[in-house]
Amino acid sequence: MSDIAPQKKIGDVILDVKNISLSFGGVNALTDISFDVREHEVRAIIGPNGAGKSSMLNCINGVYSPQKGEISFRGRTFKHMNSRQVAEMGIARTFQNLALFKGMSVIDNIMTGRNLRIRSNLFLQALRIGPAQREEEKHREFVEHIVDFLEIQAYRKTPVGQLPYGLQKRVDLGRALAMEPQVLLLDEPMAGMNLEEKQDMSRFILDVNDEFGTTIVLIEHDMGVVMDISDRVVVLDYGKKIGDGTPQEVRANEEVISAYLGTSH
Repeated sequence: MSDIAPQKKIGDVILDVKNISLSFGGVNALTDISFDVREHEVRAIIGPNGAGKSSMLNCINGVYSPQKGEISFRGRTFKHMNSRQVAEMGIARTFQNLALFKGMSVIDNIMTGRNLRIRSNLFLQALRIGPAQREEEKHREFVEHIVDFLEIQAYRKTPVGQLPYGLQKRVDLGRALAMEPQVLLLDEPMAGMNLEEKQDMSRFILDVNDEFGTTIVLIEHDMGVVMDISDRVVVLDYGKKIGDGTPQEVRANEEVISAYLGTSH
């Protein structure tokens, strides 16, 4: 897969994480973590189990409020924002454990990602008349584009719960894309996938980055995938940052090697 990453121009810092510390009942999940994300890059967060990776994403998208530090998005600093406010700013998220509506069709699941952009009130939406109907048609057209992009046309009307796991992950990605995010946070998008499914998902992530221009921040355990598709990598271990740089720099970092071999503690 190493030959599929497109040439691209990385922009200025779009997301800046500064000195984030997070604890639960005296247990430190994150300690003084700082890193930045540049526009149009694929930025990976890696580390052994329990390193604090998901906690870091939860701080960025407003699920957790860190005790210390701040996060800036396009120059706007926020310390305590909920997930909806963060989404309205332009940051979307997929989750490690799928939270899809299993009884709903693929197309309707992806449509739920348009909720933030629907302007009609609930009454007009229910009646589907006038402006509400025209607005829904516009949103459905956008969703159909995502369905085509993710190559899941054959499953448009299929209840998500009937799909194989790899396709459900693709629907989850589609729902996040429906929000038209500037930054997309992916929490282990390839967990539980076989090799072919991982190759497909890697291709879609790179295409999202290239064709949509979306900045990607992802957590991933498969180091081969990380090294192939990432522009820069930040490494966490026991809630602390132990590495940050290009895949090549991180691969050669002795502290990172020790952490993954289990010899640093």
